[in-house]
Amino acid sequence: MPDHKTRITRLDKLHNAILEYRSRLIAAVSNDFSNRAAAETDIAEIMPLLDGIAYYRRKLRRLMKPRNRHVPLTLMPAKVEVRYQPVGVVGIVVPWNFPIFLALSPLVGALAAGNRAMLKASEFAPATGELMQQMMSEIFDEDEVAIVTGGVDVATEFTKLPFDHLVFTGSTQVGRIVMRAAAENLTPVTLELGGKSPAIIHEEFPIAKAASRIAFGKGINAGQVCVSPDYVLCPRDSLNAFCSEFADAITTSYPTLRTNQDYTSIITDRQKERLEGYLKDAVEKGAELITINPQGEDLSDTRKLPVTLVLNATEDMMLMQEEIFGPILPVLSYDSLDEALGFVNNRPRPLALYYFDWNSNRANEVLARTHSGGACINDTMSHVMADDIPFGGIGPSGMGHYHGEEGFRAFSKAKGVVRKGRINSTAFVAPPWGNVMYRGLMSFQSFRFRKRRIPGA
Repeated sequence: MPDHKTRITRLDKLHNAILEYRSRLIAAVSNDFSNRAAAETDIAEIMPLLDGIAYYRRKLRRLMKPRNRHVPLTLMPAKVEVRYQPVGVVGIVVPWNFPIFLALSPLVGALAAGNRAMLKASEFAPATGELMQQMMSEIFDEDEVAIVTGGVDVATEFTKLPFDHLVFTGSTQVGRIVMRAAAENLTPVTLELGGKSPAIIHEEFPIAKAASRIAFGKGINAGQVCVSPDYVLCPRDSLNAFCSEFADAITTSYPTLRTNQDYTSIITDRQKERLEGYLKDAVEKGAELITINPQGEDLSDTRKLPVTLVLNATEDMMLMQEEIFGPILPVLSYDSLDEALGFVNNRPRPLALYYFDWNSNRANEVLARTHSGGACINDTMSHVMADDIPFGGIGPSGMGHYHGEEGFRAFSKAKGVVRKGRINSTAFVAPPWGNVMYRGLMSFQSFRFRKRRIPGA
């Protein structure tokens, strides 16, 4: 069980390595995508990692400290506490969309909790995986932190290993497979999946502000984000205004596409073909597309795909059935907030929910009436960057958490301990039953636990 100093040293090594490798990591990610803005990798991957390490450096001593708990009458005198012990070896399966952050963020929590770790890098981001493998080998012994690379066969075998905890980030479909593999070893899992994260705009919220903030969230990594807004629920009377303002916001951010270093490419040809298939299917079933390609550039020989709004989307369209994970955004209209919430609640619980409304009471009502892994009010995706709150899904969008105190607890075994002293009160009520102390204890407990009055019953 590593002490505080050892854990801080490991976190500091990782902190320094990220700074030393920063430019090379940014270049590797861009190479894997064929293009991704350095600023996006900095803001969405590097900076949150450094913030997360800083958080655990500040909080670690308190998190490691045993916590005193209530001592029941029947155990007095005694001390009752919970001690947090490393679970052991944590396995981390890394996705391709944020191959630095989604590898090292759970690692930070695992190291803070005193564990060792093995990571399986994504085969779809090979340059990043190989670079991180090199980076880790320079700062950690292989029995502290190890990164393996390889294809699906390696990933399959990786998930079958008898880890003490397994973290998987990816699709719900693959998450089920991973959970089945982990079950063979009774390995607890943290599944960070996805789903269709809605953005709901209240009729009183300025439509231009909503469009701008949603456009920022959808434009990051060309929508290849597990918490990217997946569809918008917009007041019917504001639908056209939203589409116009959204298109203007995207055009301002990305005035050109083909050679624009700020606009991220789709990770592989296969993923681009999947997204184009969604658009073709939608058109064939009656949807209207608004393609935001300011210069009308031909992008057919690139992996770039313009941000595209989809109107008149229906339930039978593929893009309304599957997580989009790309720069496509269906915009749906609604007539009342109850209708919008009903639409969300009739579908699988999403990883994130975004609600736009200056009215705090209505916002609190929306939070109370919906289930999602996380939420933002008047913003998108920023909850992932807050290092002092848990990040995780619910139901089809995942289970378990990391980040913050919950991340430390997730990678720790909470061990309950009762510590008795020289006086053993149990001896006074031990068999033969019916002694004076036992009868007195039962009488007192009967008084304590008498029936309660229930209003209206």
